[in-house]
Amino acid sequence: MTLRVFFLLMLCAGLPITASAGDLPTPKQGPVLRIQGSNTIGAALGPALVEGLMREQGLLKVHSETPDKANELRVVGETAQGRRVMVDIAAHGSSTGFTALKNATAGLAASSRPIKDSELLALQSLGDLKSPGAEQVIAIDGLAIILHPQNPLNQLNTEQLAQIFSGEVKTWEELGGSGGAIHLYARDDQSGTYDTFKEVVLSRRGKSLNSAAKRFESSEQLSDAVSLDPQGIGFIGLPYVRQAKAVAIVDGQSQAMPPLNSLIATEDYPLSRRLFFYLPPNAKNPWAEALVAFAQSSNGQAIVAANGFIAQTVQAMAVTPNALMPEGYQALSRHAQRLTVNFRFEEGSATLDNKARQDLTRVLDYLQQNQKTNRQVTLVGFGDAKSDPARADLLSKLRAMAVRRELVKSGVVFREIRGFGAEMPVAANSADEGRIKNRRVEVWVY
Repeated sequence: MTLRVFFLLMLCAGLPITASAGDLPTPKQGPVLRIQGSNTIGAALGPALVEGLMREQGLLKVHSETPDKANELRVVGETAQGRRVMVDIAAHGSSTGFTALKNATAGLAASSRPIKDSELLALQSLGDLKSPGAEQVIAIDGLAIILHPQNPLNQLNTEQLAQIFSGEVKTWEELGGSGGAIHLYARDDQSGTYDTFKEVVLSRRGKSLNSAAKRFESSEQLSDAVSLDPQGIGFIGLPYVRQAKAVAIVDGQSQAMPPLNSLIATEDYPLSRRLFFYLPPNAKNPWAEALVAFAQSSNGQAIVAANGFIAQTVQAMAVTPNALMPEGYQALSRHAQRLTVNFRFEEGSATLDNKARQDLTRVLDYLQQNQKTNRQVTLVGFGDAKSDPARADLLSKLRAMAVRRELVKSGVVFREIRGFGAEMPVAANSADEGRIKNRRVEVWVY
């Protein structure tokens, strides 16, 4: 919907239009946009992005107002004529965002997990919410497993996590530690953080959360509770570790990975996840469209980083070779740097997923700005061990070729295309979720 069409619709509906902020309309009454969904996004990142957009639009006196209802706020700015422009944000969990889209009580859903098939079906009248324009990855987050700062454990694997949070492992002594009974802390059922943990840790192993776990709607309150309990363990979004201690995580045959920014940016960290805005294609709101575009911009991604999440801005990083790497990969790491992005693919497909489509532009911008477009780029593909090794080798190289085809269109001349098959897994190959993560393409520059 163009702004011109939006204005005509407003006029036909008898709604008054006042002076616009920048290019965006400001109706005389009510908020210009309602956002509902993830507490992870809505607590701080969402409001910060809205404030950034308002300032970019030239609004004055931008600030947040907190109503009486918990986990809700209103971001307010003023036009030069003194007109209040308001965006309402309700952060009650990812599921509530899709419910609000269905009920037409929100123009944008914030989610810390991908939309479920059941939600996609329920919202089909709004258009395809899995299309590239609708499903917008705005940041990368990592679920941190947090302990009391004095807990001596530094590493856990995902199988242990499932046993701990299902209640099968009941004491710290069973994990080689000390302290007696384990106290469980978890987000509430509406939370995308909980949905993600349930999906990647519990459900994958046929387990469910122990009913003894203390549940929280607020990420901050959960983290603070764990940091005060020597017997506590919880899971939380990366920006909310606060005073607690985060441990390294192992998944399947992967190396132990702490929740470092570089490992989360590439989504190699076993408990990394994507944060989304979902923009309904058939019920567009100009402010929602503008906020999505702003979130993807360099200014928006700077706000993402400032709020403790991982921005999708592409950077080069040195990788230290070690004996667990294939020799060819060790040689590459000695002479080149890896970019902080992995290309991944739609499930059961060689088609780049929606984030990868966005990342093509980011990678191309990086290569052009740093004059790396002429034989200074190597693509490295990886597969999973589901099929035989020879087929995994072939498929890993074919995935790299799929990325090459897209970047060649913009004039990139590659140095080399490599495939390492099922080597160096970053996740367990025992479930589709892990196999999808292992099917990836890395970008290296000389």
